[in-house]
Amino acid sequence: MNKLKAKQAGLRRRHTRVRGKISGTQQRPRLCVTRSNSNIYVQLVDDVAGKTLIGVSTLGPDFKATGKSGANVEGAAAIGEIIGKKAVEAGITEVVFDRGGHLYHGRIQALADGARAAGLKF
Repeated sequence: MNKLKAKQAGLRRRHTRVRGKISGTQQRPRLCVTRSNSNIYVQLVDDVAGKTLIGVSTLGPDFKATGKSGANVEGAAAIGEIIGKKAVEAGITEVVFDRGGHLYHGRIQALADGARAAGLKF
């Protein structure tokens, strides 16, 4: 198995393990983070109903207006603030954090800190 496939398999295994332990509801949805090298995608998901309540990414117009890059910590913090503000406007104050199998470090941690600064509780 080459290095890339081993890395992807480990990520998939960690994400499956995390998802086995957490689930989102209407009152406390799951804040799901998907990360690539150049972009970050964040969703608030109600797993009971199977619906995405709010979705934001670094490719959307809200983030593009900030003029930041999604490939660094500053961009991740900005996208965290955007999702936090949208969630508070929708009446959501508490979420369950799903880091998507990634380590709680760097851009993932900056996104969580930005969401907390906007008023979300984990």
